[in-house]
Amino acid sequence: MQQGWLSNWLVKQDVAHRSLGFDHRGIETLQIKAGDWDSIAVILYVYGYNYLRSQCAYDVAPGGSLDSVYHLTRIQIPSVFWVWRSADFQERESYDMVGIFYDNHPRLKRILMPENWIGWPIRKDYITPNFYEIPDAH
Repeated sequence: MQQGWLSNWLVKQDVAHRSLGFDHRGIETLQIKAGDWDSIAVILYVYGYNYLRSQCAYDVAPGGSLDSVYHLTRIQIPSVFWVWRSADFQERESYDMVGIFYDNHPRLKRILMPENWIGWPIRKDYITPNFYEIPDAH
């Protein structure tokens, strides 16, 4: 059976999993052990799968396992910087505030928030930190 990039990476890291195939859009579905999920979730986040579209659970069979399904999305579209240079700051602001990744943007980095800021402040699922470290203005 053909495997996706994540399956191939998990094989190299010796993480037990099973590929359940691909959906109609070519997205691979994996079955992993619950104990490995937290580390795999971090890996997926780092690789740009930074939006949890949905989560659900189901009972496989009477007396069988209970499964949890996570539908992650990598919010990514092509940059139009090469068509309109004025898209530079606008795409960077969208990345900074909402977390949309623009492929082939030459300088995709935060423009309003500090580089070390965690999260995307305008998303509805954003959790406001209890504190802010405001850099010295001088």
